[in-house]
Amino acid sequence: MIDARDIVRAADLLHDVVAPTPLEYSRWLSELVGGEVFLKCENLQRTGSFKLRGAYVRMARLSKKERARGVVAASAGNHAQGVALAAQLLGIDATVFMPYGAPIPKEKATRAYGADVRFAGTSIDDCLAAASEFERETGAILIHPFDHPDIVAGQATTGLEIVEQCPQVRTVVVPTGGGGLIAGIASAMQRDGMPIGVVGVQAAAAAAYPASLAAGEPVALDKMATMADGIAVGLPGKVPFEVIREHVDEIVTVDEDSLSKALLLVLERAKLMVEPAGAAGVAAVLDDPLRFEPPVVVVLTGGNIDPLLLLRVLRHGLAAAGRYLSLRVRIPDTPGGLATLLTRLAQEEANIIEVLHERISASLHLDEVEVALQLETRGEEHRMRVLASLDSNGYTYTLN
Repeated sequence: MIDARDIVRAADLLHDVVAPTPLEYSRWLSELVGGEVFLKCENLQRTGSFKLRGAYVRMARLSKKERARGVVAASAGNHAQGVALAAQLLGIDATVFMPYGAPIPKEKATRAYGADVRFAGTSIDDCLAAASEFERETGAILIHPFDHPDIVAGQATTGLEIVEQCPQVRTVVVPTGGGGLIAGIASAMQRDGMPIGVVGVQAAAAAAYPASLAAGEPVALDKMATMADGIAVGLPGKVPFEVIREHVDEIVTVDEDSLSKALLLVLERAKLMVEPAGAAGVAAVLDDPLRFEPPVVVVLTGGNIDPLLLLRVLRHGLAAAGRYLSLRVRIPDTPGGLATLLTRLAQEEANIIEVLHERISASLHLDEVEVALQLETRGEEHRMRVLASLDSNGYTYTLN
């Protein structure tokens, strides 16, 4: 377990390294919850996530001989940047293993901080195996992304800031991967007998903690598939697992639609850029706002997202929110057939983004053509009204 003294010592180490991140009041989430909701903006932290806190504390406590051996880490990107910057500040050589397909901005930022980036496998777990092998071969010190007391103590300083900025807090909602951040925050919440609940949020397609907690020990997932690469961890860490089992109230999961909608809304309503993992806490609040006792603090854990992924996630989020409709409609192959369809859509005030007119296909009858449409709608109710209009006018369509 991480005690208060460990956390205070970590905060002292970080005093001139990290700046306290803002705690922003969220009116739109507060209205949903029926009480105050605040966003803890770790996406605005140096390197774009909370990871520098734990990485620096761990590495600052290395002996002179250990520093001379260099360090090695495994990360999808945020821990990579934290380790790379900490190594630069402390004068340590760093090698970082990242999965193939890791976001390009995260890779470039890690290299810019001076680390040697290598690729291994398709997940953090694959990279951890490669980093462990590198440690055995070279003697470099493995800086684990979450499974070490110093890492947890460093991340716990986020919790100290939350308590200082919002002393009335009753629930803290934390995106959760390996568990280092939520274990740290839960440790920091153990003060003065205050009833502060801590809730972890995992992507449903990469949720290792529910089964592990049920089993009483870390249990590895067979597979993972989520846009939230920052919390896609297949095996919980032993150190954070014990803290989470003791001090975290519950772990909930959110699906991909919820993640993309949350990212879209954080961008639109809070004017903050987050990555899918960083939006997981907001997704949980949107899914079940009355679940959380206010005042609530939701941690935005990271803001490092590839612009190309951002475009895809935003489009997915628009579709999930009923504001983007992609479909294929069959119409008669007669003069005015396309104009009639477009007029119907205009009458329903659907904004047409793109039209593709396909006349030749083995699946079409001789007297039919197919029109691929991308439409902008104003929400789920409007989306359903557009589809109902197509139904009532006899159109056959398929949703993409």
